[in-house]
Amino acid sequence: MQKRTVRDLRDEELKGKRALVRADFNVPLDSNRQITDDTRIRAALPTLRLLLDRGARPIVLSHLGRPKGKPEEKYSLRPVAERLAKLMHKKVTFVDSTITPAAIDATLALPDDELLLLENTRFLPGEESNDRALSQSLSKLGDLFVNDAFGAAHRAHASTAGICEFLRPAVAGLLMERELEYLGRVIGNAERPFVAILGGSKISGKIDVIEQLLPKVDGMLIGGAMACTFYRAMGLETGKSLVEEEKVELARTLIDKWGPRLTLPHDATVAPSMDDGSRAHDVARNMIPKDEAMLDIGPRTAESYARAIASAKTVLWNGPMGVFEKPPFDKGTNAIAHAMAEATGKKTVTIVGGGDSAAAVAQAGLEAKMSHVSTGGGASLEFLEGKTLPGVEALDDGDSK
Repeated sequence: MQKRTVRDLRDEELKGKRALVRADFNVPLDSNRQITDDTRIRAALPTLRLLLDRGARPIVLSHLGRPKGKPEEKYSLRPVAERLAKLMHKKVTFVDSTITPAAIDATLALPDDELLLLENTRFLPGEESNDRALSQSLSKLGDLFVNDAFGAAHRAHASTAGICEFLRPAVAGLLMERELEYLGRVIGNAERPFVAILGGSKISGKIDVIEQLLPKVDGMLIGGAMACTFYRAMGLETGKSLVEEEKVELARTLIDKWGPRLTLPHDATVAPSMDDGSRAHDVARNMIPKDEAMLDIGPRTAESYARAIASAKTVLWNGPMGVFEKPPFDKGTNAIAHAMAEATGKKTVTIVGGGDSAAAVAQAGLEAKMSHVSTGGGASLEFLEGKTLPGVEALDDGDSK
């Protein structure tokens, strides 16, 4: 998707103008309402700094949690305003409403070199149903619209898509631009050899991605519990492992059609349960005991997959190799993360497709050693599936003036 970005805006479109920025500040909070991971806030900083540097006045919108169309204090963006001010080293004014006269007045009174953060868009009835009247009300908060919320771009909401009917220019922010560039490279013109690594628990959640990518990749490496559905299709014993019975025939079809490109784990780390890590042991894939479950790829597979990553020029990873939240079943996922970090250092383009994979990379402290870590779990999956993202589709096309 070639979309106009904030870089394309002329000085007269920015200087002194109210830039309404839709960010994704849907960050985790602890019981004391302290932010436990500010990755998504940090990801928005380059766009906000660019706008300030070019004389615009950023007014930021975001959602947080699922408050179901009415205010709930636990979902207020006030803690985000405090963290944003520290990260930006700028004054950030927080307004505890969104489309009230007070909010509109605050946008008009915003001084140069300061930012304004408005309250949670999901406090507004009509946000998630993309209500047209709400979209029009939101458009009064700015003179131009910048969508930098890739993580919410797959939702046709008033603050992500509907607003573009009433507020132009409507352009992509720097984070959105980066997401579209890297993920677009994967589905368009990846440098070869191109290897995709797909994990997670279920084929059903990834089937569209698998079918979209198999014709494009040189190799697809499967991990996680989804491998067991393929094992069942091969007639192997899967013990107590998670198997999607209704997807076994589909797995068989994929093996028959794409066998040479599709690599399944050679061995598995198994245990009676994920809470029984002390009894974990490694077995060949055709030796999974009837009373145990596959909870991670085995060491031979980890080594084999690392070699495949090392030989690639482009690597896409989506989904963990096992129950990475519970050692010792994190070894396979960590091995993939470290292999990708090494490959990045040797000029391979490494892309982590958001969600649990991004969490695993962060847990390993390797985010900075990937070419790109997507901030959008569901959005990145839908993009890789070839679906249109409403929050992107609504933006100005790249050739618009």
